[in-house]
Amino acid sequence: MTDEDFYLDLPGFADFSGVADGLAYAAVPNGWLVAAADIVRSTEAIAAGRYKDVNMIGVAVISALLNRLGRDRLPFVFGGDGAMVLLPASGRHVAAEALAGVARLASQAAGLELRVALIPVSDLRAAGADIRLRKFELSPGNFLAMVSGDGLMLAEAWLKDGARAARYRIETLDPPPPDLTGFSCRWEPLRARHGRIVSLMARPTGAAGPTGLTRLMQGLGDYVGVDAAAPEPVEAPVQDEVLRMQAIPGTLLPETRLLSGGSPSIFTILRTLVVVALVRLSRWSGLAIGPLKPRRYMREMQLNTDFRKFDDTLRLVLDVTTAQAEALKAFLAEEYRLGHLVYGLTEAEEALMTCYVSDFAASQHVHFVDGANGGLALAARDFKQRQQALASGHSFDAAAKPA
Repeated sequence: MTDEDFYLDLPGFADFSGVADGLAYAAVPNGWLVAAADIVRSTEAIAAGRYKDVNMIGVAVISALLNRLGRDRLPFVFGGDGAMVLLPASGRHVAAEALAGVARLASQAAGLELRVALIPVSDLRAAGADIRLRKFELSPGNFLAMVSGDGLMLAEAWLKDGARAARYRIETLDPPPPDLTGFSCRWEPLRARHGRIVSLMARPTGAAGPTGLTRLMQGLGDYVGVDAAAPEPVEAPVQDEVLRMQAIPGTLLPETRLLSGGSPSIFTILRTLVVVALVRLSRWSGLAIGPLKPRRYMREMQLNTDFRKFDDTLRLVLDVTTAQAEALKAFLAEEYRLGHLVYGLTEAEEALMTCYVSDFAASQHVHFVDGANGGLALAARDFKQRQQALASGHSFDAAAKPA
């Protein structure tokens, strides 16, 4: 295994319970970089109802980097209001251009400030953190990176620290427009079939011991009735019955602004509407149109979503009943009180999905899912409040109260 092909050559695994096997993770090469991106004041944007814009910028970061440096070679993590992508040092210049291009586009097309940086894995390790990876196979040829070690959490902290980030800031004054080929967000919000969309972040503490993640996942099954490791959990929010694409998508203008570099062009709008019409026709008729085979694509779409992932923190976006949501909150609060985990959680009536389709014909596509009210970004704020309460020596009971 060479440094360049480290992620490409990693073997995949298909049983999600394997995220708890700490010995199966492989260390990211020391010469690699973390491309870190985060929207400044994302909480304010979400409070203003702009959670779709926030999600779109995060996925645009991933799309731009994968299009320039190779879809199969780069591990990535979508965080709701930002993203982390790992890459070999040979891609530094290209990655800097792509990140700077998305940052400028975020400002021009959405009025959002995107902070970006390239942070060496070696620097994170020197600070006592680590990054180790596995590849979770969603469907043949489609993978999500699962991450062990707190290196990405430290990279995020450095990104948000003005003095520290200055060392890693990208100085590209006039970047070319990012390549967002395959980026789209044309599906309408996905209604909760069972009642509630829950966006959850939960991280076992050292007090939980080496089996903390296994205990957490077992608890979800025993107390909440959610089998997060099932091949196809019934709580997965992306299901055929809730996938709707309007003739004129509600995201038409935000998407075309991004794809047009800030000002939606008539050509981009018309092209998007034609694609939407063809997808709707193909799905309605069941007929293949070019490389789009509707039954296969809709089936794969349900599999190729990131509603469950692990980056030293278990992140889930679930469609659950009201009773399950209450049981989940009670279970997490008790585990937090006992010192077994830290968590953050938000609820919504719908989920959002943003897509990256790299090759229709080869069934290469992945779909990013989040709660419609700011989901994982607000869950992260909730998580950090509890984490800070622990660090300041507050009691578990006091800190566990909703913020």
